[in-house]
Amino acid sequence: MMSSSCSGLSRVLVAVATALVSVSSSCPQAWGPPGVQYGQRGKSMTLCCPGVTAGTPVSWFRDGETRLLQGPDSGLGHELVLALADSTDEGTYMCRTLDGALGGMVTLQLGYPPARPVVSCRAADYENFSCTWNPSQVSGLPTRYLTSYRKKTVPGADGQRMSPSTGPWPCPQDPPAAARCVVHGAEFWSQYRINVTEVNPLGASTRLLDVSLQSILRPDPPQGLRVESVPGYPRRLRASWTYPASWPRQPHFLLKFRLQYRPVQHPAWSMVEPAGLEEVITDAVAGLPHAVRVSARDFLDAGTWSAWSPEAWGTPSTGPLPKEIPAGGQPHMQPEENPQPDSPAPPRPSLLPDPRPLDHRDPLEQMAVLASLGIFSFLGLAAGALALGLWLRLKPVGKDGPQKPGFLAPMIPVDKLPGAPNL
Repeated sequence: MMSSSCSGLSRVLVAVATALVSVSSSCPQAWGPPGVQYGQRGKSMTLCCPGVTAGTPVSWFRDGETRLLQGPDSGLGHELVLALADSTDEGTYMCRTLDGALGGMVTLQLGYPPARPVVSCRAADYENFSCTWNPSQVSGLPTRYLTSYRKKTVPGADGQRMSPSTGPWPCPQDPPAAARCVVHGAEFWSQYRINVTEVNPLGASTRLLDVSLQSILRPDPPQGLRVESVPGYPRRLRASWTYPASWPRQPHFLLKFRLQYRPVQHPAWSMVEPAGLEEVITDAVAGLPHAVRVSARDFLDAGTWSAWSPEAWGTPSTGPLPKEIPAGGQPHMQPEENPQPDSPAPPRPSLLPDPRPLDHRDPLEQMAVLASLGIFSFLGLAAGALALGLWLRLKPVGKDGPQKPGFLAPMIPVDKLPGAPNL
């Protein structure tokens, strides 16, 4: 079914390749500038004199040489046959008629037939995608690429059979002659078949690639990353960024983000996943500059994460923590006094690697952990004491000992109860 759906496009490509490739003809003219002929290395090659009619006897010479390569009595007319042509046969040839007049000049260039190109596709948003390609083998000859695509649809919910595809349409190469084509207005839930055909004077080779937009989605990195200190907090940094310009802002297609940061002395990154377009880092190392970077992905995990944004740098604040002083019922912020000008300056942070592990623990966090441990310890001791008291109270007495009233035994003898028979 798939081969039949591509038969029409294959016929079109074969027709175009046949028009472009005319190696089998006596004087190929479809490729390159006039007077240039192409051949395959290691194969026999036939040159033809461009300035005479077919069958006219001519003599062949190499340009700049007087040695006769083939005389007019060879019986080949205006053609020159080179058996197993190699790199030494490349160059310019001259053909002369019987009267010595110059019939024309031919330049021979050798190479290889095209091989199937390597194709990959990527979508930077949910509406457009692009495909790029590279030759899997260098042919050494002028090469063109024919690009097209078609949309594939699945009938019904079971999807047991592929319906006939829609298209094909040309995939515009942007810019022209670049190894890249762009499909605009694609459907996010549809599948597409990409056709990239490599054509040179010796033939054509096609690569077909099936892609779905949601699997090749990879947004561009976030933009406008800024890292700022938080005044009065020596272990905090505030990072903010924006959506990539290539991503359309729609309420049903959002991005999620991940953020990495590290101090300058340590190669290891710490990572968090912010809920929005900013994040406050609470465990920065005081006094050290930090590198921060972010990446993005579709919020429903379609495709893959984007590349990391360029790194932005920031250093936590070294100023004092502001104090709130009520004055006239209106609190205002009054920072502590700054150090005197003659006081020694704080030492500059070293940029050398520090082998010691980072201590990201916040003092407030440590106090909270200790308080929680104390509460759980008290509750555990209380539960243990209660269990021990119940066990001692309910512990049975041996056979030889006196029978003591149990924990649930009545405190008043049975015979003293009102209404009990007097035995």
